[in-house]
Amino acid sequence: MRMIKYRSRGPEVRLLEEILQKMGYDLYVSDYFGKDTHEAIMDFQRKNSLVVDGIVGIKSWSKLLALNPDILNENSKLLSERDLEDFATKYGLEIATVKAVNEVESRGKGFLVDGRAKILFEGHVFWKQLKSRGVDPNAHFNQQTSDILYPEWTRSHYKGGAGEYDRLQKARDISPGQTFSDAANSSASWGSFQIMGYHAKTLGYSSVDDFVSKMQLHEREHLDAFGRFLEVNQLIRLLKDKNWQGFAKRYNGPLYARNKYDERLQKAYDRYLNV
Repeated sequence: MRMIKYRSRGPEVRLLEEILQKMGYDLYVSDYFGKDTHEAIMDFQRKNSLVVDGIVGIKSWSKLLALNPDILNENSKLLSERDLEDFATKYGLEIATVKAVNEVESRGKGFLVDGRAKILFEGHVFWKQLKSRGVDPNAHFNQQTSDILYPEWTRSHYKGGAGEYDRLQKARDISPGQTFSDAANSSASWGSFQIMGYHAKTLGYSSVDDFVSKMQLHEREHLDAFGRFLEVNQLIRLLKDKNWQGFAKRYNGPLYARNKYDERLQKAYDRYLNV
């Protein structure tokens, strides 16, 4: 693990924050090392007889992993080279293309440190999913549910990491029965490629529950869902043609250029092509 500290960015930051959240620290899990993470790691260092400097180097990483040995067991759920090769063969893609897309679009590791698939719950989607099932969301919108049920998108209620499962369960628990459970599961994005649950039927899963259960098994299932999504939305041809701009625009939306997805895909492809 590389050394990270306040204002660092990257997948190591997300892993650190997931571990700290799992240990009971109240912080937002993202790829940014913010003040909440800085305060949490200093508290951890203080309680574990480490130098209290807020810098997460080899000693802090070693202590964190020693106290959370189960994290290492999740390696059995990670993608292998063979998985990517099989995907390339199935869709007639160059392996360099598959590796580039996996690197740029997979959002890093597909599972939390507790072994559950990574998710992000969207309260505005939950609002729409309830309406599509004949449920008036206004009837359930109140001060207690305003963090998981709202008509317009906002990032203000995100918790990240395991906290998103708390939000998901809260949505399921608004009312017993399959309707609210299905609507809640459909309102979260799942796994490495963050495929929304409401795509389940379109992608060939028997139900959203079937989709969710498969997302908990292995990153291989995340890659399979991603492949189905690309096929259904006719994105495979763009990858075959190395049309990075067209692919990024279709997959990431009209603001793709802001995050330079097309440029990142091209650079990743060039690098893997020469491996």
